[in-house]
Amino acid sequence: MGSGERKSDLSRRKARELAFKVLFQVDQVKADPGQAFEYLLPETPMAEKDKQFSWSLVAGAVDKLADIDDLLAEFSKEWSVQRMSSVDRNLLRLAAYEILYHTGAQSVVAIDEALEMAKRYSEPASVGFINAILDRVKDRKA
Repeated sequence: MGSGERKSDLSRRKARELAFKVLFQVDQVKADPGQAFEYLLPETPMAEKDKQFSWSLVAGAVDKLADIDDLLAEFSKEWSVQRMSSVDRNLLRLAAYEILYHTGAQSVVAIDEALEMAKRYSEPASVGFINAILDRVKDRKA
């Protein structure tokens, strides 16, 4: 753990990462979100409250997918949502859902977490792209 990270922060990070993996599977193979969540859950042991947080992100992002994709398309004029890499598209969907719709969400934390996952799962150039889009999402909410 870094000096500024608490155990609860790392638990939330794992919960977001699980939600991202589920959204990725739903996007790639049209997996059922609930089945994908149950399938991936054993890979990421976490407390019940973190499982609930993760599932709320998945269910909410899937429920608001059309609205989120419309907003992402508006903010990324050069790239249609379907032209984005699946990793980038689903990181953006997850963070945008959390910023716009999740009760008590801190936009800065959602963005930071998305950027950390982008560094791990995407191309280096994607980090700046994701940051720019999510900053616009955050500004839209304000």
